[in-house]
Amino acid sequence: MQYEVDVLIVGAGLAGIGFAHHLQNACPTRSYKILESRPSIGGTWDLFRYPGVRSDSDMHTYGYSFKPWQDERAIAPGGLIRDYIIEAAREADIDKHIHYGHSVKEARWDRLTAKWTVLAFQSDTGESVHITCSWLQLCTGYYSYTQGYTPDFPGQNNFRGEIIHPQAWPEAISLSGKRIIVIGSGATAVTLIPSLIKVAGHVVMLQRSPSFIHALPSVDAFSKRVRQLLPKKWAHLLIRWLGSRLEDREYTEARKDPDKALKHFLRDTRQALPAGYDVEKHFLPRYGAWDQRVCVSPDGDFFDAISTGKASVETEEIDAFTDAGIRLNTGKELSADIIITATGLNMVLGGDIIFYVDDKVINLKDRFLYRGNMLSDMPNLSLSTGTFTASYTPRIELVAKYVCRLLNHLVDQGLSDATPLLPPTKGEQRGRAYIEGFSAGYVRRAIGDLPRQGKEEPWRNEQSFRENKRLLTAAVDDGVLQFRHAPG
Repeated sequence: MQYEVDVLIVGAGLAGIGFAHHLQNACPTRSYKILESRPSIGGTWDLFRYPGVRSDSDMHTYGYSFKPWQDERAIAPGGLIRDYIIEAAREADIDKHIHYGHSVKEARWDRLTAKWTVLAFQSDTGESVHITCSWLQLCTGYYSYTQGYTPDFPGQNNFRGEIIHPQAWPEAISLSGKRIIVIGSGATAVTLIPSLIKVAGHVVMLQRSPSFIHALPSVDAFSKRVRQLLPKKWAHLLIRWLGSRLEDREYTEARKDPDKALKHFLRDTRQALPAGYDVEKHFLPRYGAWDQRVCVSPDGDFFDAISTGKASVETEEIDAFTDAGIRLNTGKELSADIIITATGLNMVLGGDIIFYVDDKVINLKDRFLYRGNMLSDMPNLSLSTGTFTASYTPRIELVAKYVCRLLNHLVDQGLSDATPLLPPTKGEQRGRAYIEGFSAGYVRRAIGDLPRQGKEEPWRNEQSFRENKRLLTAAVDDGVLQFRHAPG
């Protein structure tokens, strides 16, 4: 099967549906299709089905600018977010442009035709599909959908119970009365435990080192009041504007004075736990605030789980798995019926697609980021990626608006392609890491395979919403983008 469109979007999650919405509005004459490897819309929120799965971002900023979040819960369950994305797609007829079960394997740029040819396979039939497009938009997120990350634990095969990674949560599993160990201290573990204790006998969070965990109200009183006082549109704009700036301020202040941020965190944690609890041992991170993302506990549910005694925390290294559980380096044995490895993701950009430019294989680790969404010397391609330090959606919408301006510029000027041209001197430099000052394990493990950033605009990969807003006004023809008329 073979067909052609102006714009091909890979991924029908939050980013893909959002990009399609902006494309329809700003570039209404452009034809487009969306390829989605899964059988439904939703991306992350369709893939993850573990108990209690939810966003740890405020939905008033994590939701779309063009579709106000209506539920009063600012920290929302994953199923509700999935329904919200599906509704956004249906309201704008975006769902009619989606081809499900299409897994993209490679993309080839031909300089003579100024086109990408994308090879995909249909999951139900195995049939290959070739799609030709003028612009390729990658809305594939930043982690592998194939499998999550699990370290190679000694003696893992000895364990007689079930071992589950949250990314591959089984549909049918009995948790009632079970002894469960959750390995990890990140957002997934903090989300799982309050749900697990509702049915399990006891849950242990086994962590090598603590994370920052912040209790926040699931219903934001300010947002609720604003929605009562203002018309829906104005309330949404105000809440979203303020929320984005509060996220920026929290991150900036924590980086500026990490000791002060840590003191506030420890104070709040002590207040949330029973008197005498060893907060320093179990909740004093080895890193500074916002060196990694801060985990959110809606209404303090994680701390409540510990306070009831139905959940406990062990902070220690694993010596080995045993037939009945896990042995720690101290020699202590933890018994379990089920072990959940909430040990993280495998970070990848571009969805494991193999890229070619004029038959030459392109390694993304050799590319430099241009304005945080295009790649040096790769024509007519953009990535929708969010920030690591705030809600994902504001930046992916800024990217969508920028790309739409660029697409319109190509049409208005009769041009075929745009390529971020890396100056020769910069190409000789090693460059800076994809993201700096962020020590999360999934980033550290992948950093050598990710594109790099430069020291100055437009080659920086900014994490601040305020800095990313430059995409709204950045000149399209800035002397860095190289424009071209295709031969013929």
